[in-house]
Amino acid sequence: METDSVALLSPVLAPVRRTLASGLRAKVAGPDAAATADRIWRTEGERWFHDGDPVWRVHGDAAMFAGGVRALLLQSLHPLAMYGVAEFSGYRDDPWARVASTSAYIARTTYGTVEDAEAAIATVRRIHSHVRGTAPDGRAYAADDPELLLWVHAAEIGSFLATHQALARRPLTAREADTYVAQAGLPARLLGVVDPPASVAELDAVVERFRPDLAVTEPARDAIALVLHEPPLALWGRPFYDAIAHAAVATLPGWAREMIGVRARPGALFAGRAVLAGVGWVMTTP
Repeated sequence: METDSVALLSPVLAPVRRTLASGLRAKVAGPDAAATADRIWRTEGERWFHDGDPVWRVHGDAAMFAGGVRALLLQSLHPLAMYGVAEFSGYRDDPWARVASTSAYIARTTYGTVEDAEAAIATVRRIHSHVRGTAPDGRAYAADDPELLLWVHAAEIGSFLATHQALARRPLTAREADTYVAQAGLPARLLGVVDPPASVAELDAVVERFRPDLAVTEPARDAIALVLHEPPLALWGRPFYDAIAHAAVATLPGWAREMIGVRARPGALFAGRAVLAGVGWVMTTP
């Protein structure tokens, strides 16, 4: 709820708030953000999830900005997954396009109609079917490999949950967290993940199982440098991004921070909560 002083300033702040919100949406959702949002929210039809479901709460919170950073850092540690990204995604040339496509997919499979969610999944499956190659060590990789899909899913959902619990104003209860993991598994299963985790304990076990396969490769170092040190942002926006990114780092397990080569900053979670509170206020503008 806005304080009385902020409410009094609303007529003055409204244009600034709208401008910032528009800029943020353009970054994370792309130039078609308005059309995508209109389709998601205004199309009538059956949906997998509804208002009040844990998956709605997590994916609709500003903590997702930190969750995305954490997911990218963690996912980069799987050599085969990272080689596929480096070879086929072109994230270095247009990183925001990759962010926009991922955020649109998450929005459509979380909030959209079943028909639209299934169409989004079918599109990603078609793209994955063409992503195949050979890593420098001779191992073959394929984006639709169920094991790689499981790693990407576990790292992503675990990151969204971890940052929500650490940075959101209203964390989930333990039961709600289990429900979130189970709900996130529905679209993941249709995407090709075999037996996705259905609880926090199962999710943690999956991540732990993958640890022997993880390593910091050259593509991983490149991605980590982009995410933590070279974000494609105007100079004025970098301090705010930096606070969010290092809050994300603080939620990583110690072994992952050690692999990446970055320490948790003192006060990182406090600074991240403050910036994300501002982001949440901006993004909830009508």
